[in-house]
Amino acid sequence: MAYDVIVLGSGPGGYPAAIRASQLGLKVAIIEKESLGGVCLNWGCIPTKALLKSAQVYEYMKHSADYGIQATGLQHDFSAVVRRSRGVADKMSKGVQFLMKKNKIDVVMGFGKVVGKGKVLVTAADGKSQTVEGKYIIIATGARSRQLPSIPIDGKKIIGYREAMVLPQQPKSMIVVGSGAIGIEFADFYNTMGTKVTIVEFMPRIVPVEDEDVSKELEKLFRKKGVTILTSSEVTAVDTSGSRVKATVKAATGETILEADVLLCAVGIASNIENIGLEETGVKVEKGRVQVDRYQQSNIAGIYAIGDCSPGQALAHVASKEGITAAEHIAYMEKKLSHQPEAIDYNNVPGCTYCSPEVASVGYTEKAAREAGYEVKVGKFPFMASGKASAAGSTEGFVKVVFDAKYGEFLGAHMIGAGVTEMIAEAVTARKLETTHHELLNAIHPHPTLSEALKEAVAAAYGEAIDI
Repeated sequence: MAYDVIVLGSGPGGYPAAIRASQLGLKVAIIEKESLGGVCLNWGCIPTKALLKSAQVYEYMKHSADYGIQATGLQHDFSAVVRRSRGVADKMSKGVQFLMKKNKIDVVMGFGKVVGKGKVLVTAADGKSQTVEGKYIIIATGARSRQLPSIPIDGKKIIGYREAMVLPQQPKSMIVVGSGAIGIEFADFYNTMGTKVTIVEFMPRIVPVEDEDVSKELEKLFRKKGVTILTSSEVTAVDTSGSRVKATVKAATGETILEADVLLCAVGIASNIENIGLEETGVKVEKGRVQVDRYQQSNIAGIYAIGDCSPGQALAHVASKEGITAAEHIAYMEKKLSHQPEAIDYNNVPGCTYCSPEVASVGYTEKAAREAGYEVKVGKFPFMASGKASAAGSTEGFVKVVFDAKYGEFLGAHMIGAGVTEMIAEAVTARKLETTHHELLNAIHPHPTLSEALKEAVAAAYGEAIDI
């Protein structure tokens, strides 16, 4: 079978790449070894949000009296919560199947390996193999849970994110190692459902990539909800010989032993680039990622890499944009598009963590802006002062903005609170349009909304705040 483009992997990078290439008149095949939609739809972004929604509903009902509503006999069915999450994931995966048919993209199930210029050997689950040929190849093989030598995942007492989504029974206690988005979201879910959760973070603060003020606020709120947090701490050994797991934790204050039913290792991801033919074809790899140019093309002409196996941020929305960029560059090379795609600005990529309260950010943190040499203006607006937040009963958190004092450049936005993962898109768009504080202050925001908090934070940075 011969194609213009072969895509290895059907995750949030692979399937948009395939669709965009097809839209541009290219004949496309997509190779997938497991389920269409990849980790994001099946084992990541989507099913975790379903779990978190169940936890949010449960939390609302526990506090229904605060809204004048009495709920008695409240209880949750953990297995039903998991089943709902899997149902949502299955529905989304079927949606990708539909999109493949709609866009006339051939789906080849099996493990793909590049075996020569424009050739991919696909081995199906039953061991049968076939060769698929294409002028261009887009590697979109994604990533998996990173494992530490000191924390070997056994899938039972020491688990990764996949197992955390489908545990047959809710554990009474859990140790979460790592406080990035994955660790924080699972810590919040299990804590809300009633599991005793302890977070162990190697860095001095949780969600370490976020602005320091956001980290401090989230830690305060998590502690208030009963989560134990150990920062500047490292799990040096684990013992699973007994009925529970024991973790030896080394901190500046000394060594301690933690014990729990389950330990979730959430210390990042490792790219799936082994045994797919990169070495044989001479594709350059550094630090576990395929090296690419601004159009996602590797050092070997015709071979592209996107998503978690390339150097950009390991985020679904980054993978999608990289996939579209690669497809459009291929179309340009084939004279099916009149212009080259715009290169991605990786300093304007939003990051979102869907715990409660949510965390969202884009651009420079205050510290990073100062270290980059900017003189900054910083504004902060607390949701406590928001009428909509008060009416909703969700007053935790704030919006913080960072501007260049000299020219008014919008350097960054950092949010923690209910619904901020929806609000961050305004800041991303504003920065893309090179908006200054002037435009944001003169764009009328609807009242009462949470989105007013962005405008009010900008006003605070320039001494024009009305509601604080």
